[in-house]
Amino acid sequence: MSQEKYIGMDVHQATVSAAVRDRNGNLLMECILETKADTLLEFVQGLHGTLSLAFEEGTLAAWLHDLLKPHVNRVVVCDSRKAALLRDGNKSDRIDARNLSELLRTNQLKPVYHGEHGLRTLKELGRSYLTVSKEMTRTMNRIKSLYRSWAIPCPGTTVYAPRYRRQWLAKITEPGARMRAEHLYEQLDHLQPIRVRARREFLQESNKHDAVKRLRQIPSIGQIRAALLVALLQTPHRFRSKRQIWAYSGFAIETHDSGEYRYVRGKLQRNRERITVRGLNRNHNPDLKNIFKEQPSRLAADLALCRIFMKHELPWGCGQPWLALPWHEKSLPSP
Repeated sequence: MSQEKYIGMDVHQATVSAAVRDRNGNLLMECILETKADTLLEFVQGLHGTLSLAFEEGTLAAWLHDLLKPHVNRVVVCDSRKAALLRDGNKSDRIDARNLSELLRTNQLKPVYHGEHGLRTLKELGRSYLTVSKEMTRTMNRIKSLYRSWAIPCPGTTVYAPRYRRQWLAKITEPGARMRAEHLYEQLDHLQPIRVRARREFLQESNKHDAVKRLRQIPSIGQIRAALLVALLQTPHRFRSKRQIWAYSGFAIETHDSGEYRYVRGKLQRNRERITVRGLNRNHNPDLKNIFKEQPSRLAADLALCRIFMKHELPWGCGQPWLALPWHEKSLPSP
């Protein structure tokens, strides 16, 4: 008799709803567990046979994956957006757990990658650096939008400099708006040292990984972008081919056709006037896409500087240490 069991878990902050099925789809057990490590381990260890476990990607997914993976034969962290059964009909914790176990049994779940424990620290530090950088950008945009709302032109970056801050605040005549600008400046002053510290810790951790050093040999990829690529991608072996990397980066082409064929005199022909919509895929990693979007312009600028150095016969790295990378010694395309 087969001892295969399929466990579906609907995970929440306080409780976990679990449903267990056998290989024939019969519901063997349902229960509600407290979201604690000891309780979940006791539940899993009480089941016998070949265990497969599935739950949705979420806040607790990484913790639960690392906790239960050593105690089951297979763990699937699924993307609920790509499972139609999870969105169809009535919805509750009990129903979601049942649906997850059934989709796991029939192998209809789209897994989300979880792995590479050696990169967990780099990944978390990368998230911290990106979060602080985005928050600084939002604060700076709010400062400029405040001045523009009072018809005060503020080109350049002097509006953020502490030495000119009193002059800029004097241009705002309304007391409430001036106090709001002071609060934004105070927020910016707090974020700047946090970003410097996050960047330093992120770069220190990235020096431990050989993949970062290899990526830095690629034109226009510096230490920050190389570290972010490793933290976001983790390993290229998670993708079957380069097409999957394009889709994950947001550069895969999606085509939507309608009315593609028609019958003419009893023969099936392709319609030349069919409705076709093409565009980039929406389901992607936005942080990874931002890295690749900046590369072409930066590469063009670097190549232009290299041609200037070659034209004037200047030594490599003259005044610019980053020009002394190995890739500059290779042949450059003609201008």
